[in-house]
Amino acid sequence: MISASAGVRSQATTGILLMCAGVACLCVNDAIAKTLTASYHPIQILFLRNLIALPIAILIALKMGGAAALHSYRPAAHLLRGFIWLGAATLFFTGLSLLELAEATALIFAAPIFVTALSALLLREQVGWRRWVAVLVGFLGVLIIVRPGTGTFQAGSLFPVATAVFYAFLMISARWVDPRESVWTLMVYLVGAGGLLSALLVPFVWIDLRLEDMWLFISIALFGTAGITMMTQAFRFAPAAVVAPFDYSALIWASVLGWLVWNEIPDLATYIGAGVIILSGLFIVLRERQLEN
Repeated sequence: MISASAGVRSQATTGILLMCAGVACLCVNDAIAKTLTASYHPIQILFLRNLIALPIAILIALKMGGAAALHSYRPAAHLLRGFIWLGAATLFFTGLSLLELAEATALIFAAPIFVTALSALLLREQVGWRRWVAVLVGFLGVLIIVRPGTGTFQAGSLFPVATAVFYAFLMISARWVDPRESVWTLMVYLVGAGGLLSALLVPFVWIDLRLEDMWLFISIALFGTAGITMMTQAFRFAPAAVVAPFDYSALIWASVLGWLVWNEIPDLATYIGAGVIILSGLFIVLRERQLEN
């Protein structure tokens, strides 16, 4: 007979493995996006990714949540979240076209830090001095990577930083969604809203597709959807404090992919800054978990 503690450990292990696999899929997604930005505008990449991913997302939602997963009580909230997500993805893909994959990925890690800051400033949530110190330390990590005012500063690094701010707004905006809606509803409507909004803009940036690139667009949709699905499932198997830290494994995958595909080798400052941001983010996650208990 399996003990309760063994069952909990097994679920935690499953959650961690799902999180790591999901993060790896999203890193492959980003690598493909970086490849495509050499020939296509980010809006066109996002439109085609959403167009291909939407049927897949609907099937997953129906499988996991039934027909109720396709019903929304607040469609306007999803449309606004789609606008924020489209802005975030466009900024990030633009950044990918200008930066090394690992550097852009490291700067995205600042999103939870911005969430804490924006929660205090916009939502008037109580944030103690410890978390404010962690926020300031996280910003220091961003500055270490970006290095403003130095000869190594790249304006392109501002795109992932702006992306992290948009992602923070996206995380906060989840509170506007009706609590009766499942994570699968959020996934379907985010992909659908992103697809609708990008469809309005894509005629202005459309470039005729090359047949040899079609497999890349199909792959980006598959890896992106698989990544989000596995990461969502990870939080169903284990507490956020257990699985969330493994989101930072993205830096490993991004470094490996950047080296294999583009022979990119990030400098030491990128890894030092990433380490500072990661430690800050981990402290915030663990501190919030402590306060919840």
